[in-house]
Amino acid sequence: MKLLVTGGAGYIGNNVLRAALARGHSVINHDALTSAALLSSCWYLLLDLVYLLDIHYLCVREGLEAVFDRHRPDAVIHLAKEGSVAQSIADPMASFDTNVAGTGQLLEAARGYWDRAGQPASFRLHHVSSDKVFGSLPRVGTFTDYAALQPGSPYAAMKAAADQFVTVWGETYGLPILMSRGPSLYGPWQHPEKLIPRTLMRALAGWEIPLLGDGTQVRQWLHVEDFARALLTITEKGAPGERYNIGSGVEMRNIDLVRAVCRLLQLRRPAAMSYAHLITHKADQPGHAARRASDDTKLRETLGWAPKTAFATGLAETVDWYLSHAGWWQPMLDKANARPSAKSGRDAA
Repeated sequence: MKLLVTGGAGYIGNNVLRAALARGHSVINHDALTSAALLSSCWYLLLDLVYLLDIHYLCVREGLEAVFDRHRPDAVIHLAKEGSVAQSIADPMASFDTNVAGTGQLLEAARGYWDRAGQPASFRLHHVSSDKVFGSLPRVGTFTDYAALQPGSPYAAMKAAADQFVTVWGETYGLPILMSRGPSLYGPWQHPEKLIPRTLMRALAGWEIPLLGDGTQVRQWLHVEDFARALLTITEKGAPGERYNIGSGVEMRNIDLVRAVCRLLQLRRPAAMSYAHLITHKADQPGHAARRASDDTKLRETLGWAPKTAFATGLAETVDWYLSHAGWWQPMLDKANARPSAKSGRDAA
């Protein structure tokens, strides 16, 4: 297939690009190369003859239409977004154009292209959302594929709004859409603001490790390479109009995850005092979900996907990767001013 991936220079996008090329697809990466782009982790893709980088802003319809007409993709994987939960709370409208209006512009550009091509039944637009749109769960139960949207932050509300746009474009215009919602991710190349790399980097520097609230928030955790495989499987095999939860079955409290990372660090790079003594509880985030967990039975049973990476193995390998790639993440950490005197713990899991 020829895949158009929006936001392909980001963390998830990098992994999707690598997985897609490994499966024999050709890829067009549509990215504005904002601060979320991690070009240092995908520069080698520029050497691949079936990879193209097309630099455009998502909100510019003319640019999107030109990309569709020039490259004529068989499918779209829509990953592009801006901001985080914490950033959306501080400035709720800063990323609205990209996260909501940009999705609308993409849908219209895709619809125009699809119409001009004779509405081929094989075309797909796969919108990648998040389990954040569902809000919070009690101690038991899971989100189903069609659970009610109950976002608890401006960021989640924007994702939910984009989800509704995608659903309506499928129902109103017949555009062959797919939707997926994933859990918390981990693995190499992840931005320093995220929970696991932030814990690793700050611990190694001897800085406090900020943890929001009491740390008892529960999340499902999935290796990013398994997530990329899930996205490609849905794009390749998913039924138009369907929504697919992507889960892992691995649930952990944030405090337990941070302690596990500290234990792994202590084994690999022993410190005089346990790294866990650096854990510092901070004021919780408004609307911070107590628990998120998704039922991905439909994805597993109808499309045959399942995670390949055991969590304990994946977490240990992730710690080892960051220990051996300080040259990659240290400049990013410095640029973000992630120091004890700076605001820390921007993005909660």
